[in-house]
Amino acid sequence: MNSGDKRSMLQMVGFEFRKVIGNPYVHIFGVGMPVLMMIIITRVITGEVAEEALLSSMKTSVFLGIGTLIPMASIFMGYGISNAQELEKGIPQRMELFGIKTGVTLFSRILSELIFMSAAFCVYFAVGYVLGDYSTPRAAGAILYVVCILGLSVILFCLAHAISSMLRRFSLTYCVTMLLYFGFMILGGMMGITYDNMPSAVQAAARMLPVTYINRDFYLVWSGERYNFIPMLQSYLLFGALAGILMFFSARRRKLH
Repeated sequence: MNSGDKRSMLQMVGFEFRKVIGNPYVHIFGVGMPVLMMIIITRVITGEVAEEALLSSMKTSVFLGIGTLIPMASIFMGYGISNAQELEKGIPQRMELFGIKTGVTLFSRILSELIFMSAAFCVYFAVGYVLGDYSTPRAAGAILYVVCILGLSVILFCLAHAISSMLRRFSLTYCVTMLLYFGFMILGGMMGITYDNMPSAVQAAARMLPVTYINRDFYLVWSGERYNFIPMLQSYLLFGALAGILMFFSARRRKLH
């Protein structure tokens, strides 16, 4: 890549990042809501649990689980809605007419989304560690948390792109992504119903979602305890395969039209 291409790529990333920070949904649902839920739920736990060791583990588990709302909101819902709006207005087609390839656009978009998500996590962790008393992670646990969040973010980006590309309308995409967003929260055990209290059919659906394992089990990894990663890895593969299949069909639909 020559200097001109690098400059163009940086300009594209800057352009996409300005679009991300101009989207009010990502600030409300991707930053404000996770911070608010983390504060409220940990305060409730503090008032109900007296044992210090148990309290710290429960608060840390909630803290790590609520963190998954950031990529779910900022990337899945925020990007999906933004992409649908652009498709409605024919912006991607006009960009292609100016010689901007689809691959370059997608790369700059996901990079800008990850930059925003990283900033949102910095705010989330800063507020959490100022207001809460959470367990200090082992180095391996912290690294694995970052890896799991990045993997989830990429899958959610692909899923959001596929849904918005197939629906191609803001209203439909907003409805579908919002329903899935809250569905993921419910199945992931973040809406007051834990995995153990779900019916067996609902548990089967919950096991397909990486957020279920991050919310339910990641405290063990965070603390450096032994953990069986196979079910979590299977959920990533299944969820990723679903996103990949939808991406394939959305690409085929785009070529046909």
